[in-house]
Amino acid sequence: MGDAARCETGQLPQAACGPDALVLRGHSIEELCRRHSFEEVAYLLWHGELPTRDEIFAQNRAERAQRAIEPAIAAAIADQPFDAHPMDVLRTAVALLGASDPAGDGSPAANRARALRLFAALPAIIAMDYRRRHGLGAVMPRSHLSYAANFLCMTFGKVPEPQIVAAFEASLILCAGHAAGVSAVTSHAVTTEITDVYSAVAAAIEVLDSQGPRYGASGAVVETMNEIAIPDNARPWLEEALANGREIMGFGSWAGKNGDPRVRRMRAALGRIAALRSGQGVLEVHDALASAVYEAKGLHPSLEYPVGLAYRLIGFDPPTFGPIFVAACLPAWTACIAGPPAANSRTREVTE
Repeated sequence: MGDAARCETGQLPQAACGPDALVLRGHSIEELCRRHSFEEVAYLLWHGELPTRDEIFAQNRAERAQRAIEPAIAAAIADQPFDAHPMDVLRTAVALLGASDPAGDGSPAANRARALRLFAALPAIIAMDYRRRHGLGAVMPRSHLSYAANFLCMTFGKVPEPQIVAAFEASLILCAGHAAGVSAVTSHAVTTEITDVYSAVAAAIEVLDSQGPRYGASGAVVETMNEIAIPDNARPWLEEALANGREIMGFGSWAGKNGDPRVRRMRAALGRIAALRSGQGVLEVHDALASAVYEAKGLHPSLEYPVGLAYRLIGFDPPTFGPIFVAACLPAWTACIAGPPAANSRTREVTE
């Protein structure tokens, strides 16, 4: 059965089925970005419907109570070599979380609790590793902050401007509904076949990490922007890259004739970040290269293109991009195991 038929029957994640597949559980990605938090999107993926006020309050209370990671796991992160890649550190920490979780109860409710534990812990793991590699001490989680604001606070030591928090949260929601080729399809298969949440997530991280550069297309986009430097260099750089057979990261034919709406939303968020981070030059290079690639190849940017630049302007280094993507994907990955019964079927997926 080809991929098109598998999309029609629900055997592939809808986010992997092309630019028109912009719906999570019957809700458009646009609507979710405009009206809902990343926490609510996670609930939607795990339970099949958006939460009531009481339901999201209960989930947030449980998640915020688990944000601090155990001392043994924090010590294991601190003991990692400074040149250890963040994806390796993250996979190790996930395995340690699994080792400290008593096995036995494999019910959907128990697996949802495990998924929520991972959901709560990943920002602390990612932020601790980021700060460790930059010679900074760990920042304790803040239980009064939203998921996105707490993630940024633990990474950078303070909560940035509200526009930055909102843009980062939008990126998490957009990436939750985004699939990047084979890695997303394989990760879906892995998390469907493995019934242990921790093992499934560790395996999905391995699959994602095995695709292309260690920090993915978003990191490669940052390298490209650094090479181009100014808008006037975009076309000459592209001509030389194409002449040398170089792959232009961050662009793809799957985005369709009019491009991916998720990219347009993230480009708008990137504009707001650039205005606050003196990033107008980056924005101009972004637009110049996008225009040049479309004229030369008829290709639109993929989501990784504006996401990578947004993360760099916020302050993340490229090696951290992959772990952030894992945090964004976690609810969709774990919904295959921890979601409602229909989500565990091989003929229906977490998106519908």
